[in-house]
Amino acid sequence: MSLNVTPSANRLHIGFFGCRNAGKSSVVNAVTGQDLAVVSDKKGTTTDPVSKAMELLPLGPVVIIDTPGFDDTGMLGELRVRKTKQILNKSDIAVLVVDGTVGMNGIDRQLLEIFLEKKIPYLIVYNKSDLVEKPQEENENALWVSAVTGTNVRELKEKLGALAPKEDPAHRLIGNLIRPKDFVVLVCPIDESAPKGRMILPQQQAIRDVLDAGAMSIVTREFELAATLDGLAEKPAMVVTDSQAFQVVSEITPEEIPLTSFSILMARYKGFLDTAVAGIAAMDRLKDGDTVLMAEGCTHHRQCNDIGTVKIPNWLKRYTGKNLNIKTCTGQEFPDDLSEFSMIIHCGGCMITEREVKYRMKCAKDQGIPFTNYGIAIAQMTGTLERSVRMFPEIHALLKGGCEDG
Repeated sequence: MSLNVTPSANRLHIGFFGCRNAGKSSVVNAVTGQDLAVVSDKKGTTTDPVSKAMELLPLGPVVIIDTPGFDDTGMLGELRVRKTKQILNKSDIAVLVVDGTVGMNGIDRQLLEIFLEKKIPYLIVYNKSDLVEKPQEENENALWVSAVTGTNVRELKEKLGALAPKEDPAHRLIGNLIRPKDFVVLVCPIDESAPKGRMILPQQQAIRDVLDAGAMSIVTREFELAATLDGLAEKPAMVVTDSQAFQVVSEITPEEIPLTSFSILMARYKGFLDTAVAGIAAMDRLKDGDTVLMAEGCTHHRQCNDIGTVKIPNWLKRYTGKNLNIKTCTGQEFPDDLSEFSMIIHCGGCMITEREVKYRMKCAKDQGIPFTNYGIAIAQMTGTLERSVRMFPEIHALLKGGCEDG
């Protein structure tokens, strides 16, 4: 991932939904100005979600997602509908494409109910206006278009722009924790799982956010950290480490220097740090035979010493002394039914949207399953958790309160 490319997880996700043959793919192609999706008169041409990261004026960097028809049938149809529901969990804006020659049906209304239930800003697009003599009146949530003639496509983009959530300048990964001209030391281990020739996304984002704050980042490995700190004329504003190096970095970094991890910063950025800290208490309540879900938002090639499937499960079993069952899920395959799990340990969520992370967190909360993340779990197991959240007063108080209650 290049530093000059907006990560997909930070882009506005716009999902196009509706029934087969409503013209979703044609509308997507008209909006993007590209042949993003295959179109045909045959029902069900789109069999899998199709995504495209692009710049779309007036919205800026977006991910456009075309989905299979929500009225698909049969065994394969059920799987496609399930995929469509997964797309809903990460959509910041939903576009319901309705066949204007037929009007809204029960499936369309079912989709609208889901939009409202999930609190997704939405727009109803009545397609095929070129085939309708007297279109119904439009309102702020509805618009008539023709993907064939291009009628109202520009207006559709403008309406999407109006639905986009306003960016909060205070919503930062690290920039609102530092001041201009501060030094920040970023500890980035280079091991067998590190991508060749590049850095992982949270590290890239931290570097960029430090620069945007007018501060200075010093990037080092854990082996050179001591020399790095000794060589600075003044102490850094904070040290941020990869979670896997928590213990050694904590031992090297003087107590008066704030210390946290990329994973903890990402949990804060995605809006679930308080839930992750509250959920960690479940780790000390695990019993023999309990099942723990290791959940990741991305899919990647597994190394022999993979963090999610090997390292954390081994550390967890050693820490608890219990015979635990470990299950994993990756990408969009987050289970709907979480009842078999005693605890969920999620990755930092750098590759999925804030909306999807919060959806997963809410699913866990609603089903009474403790939910935490890699960084918090590793900090707990290495005895560095209290220190790693000390710079966040409300979170620190939550942790101390939980310890006292326990």
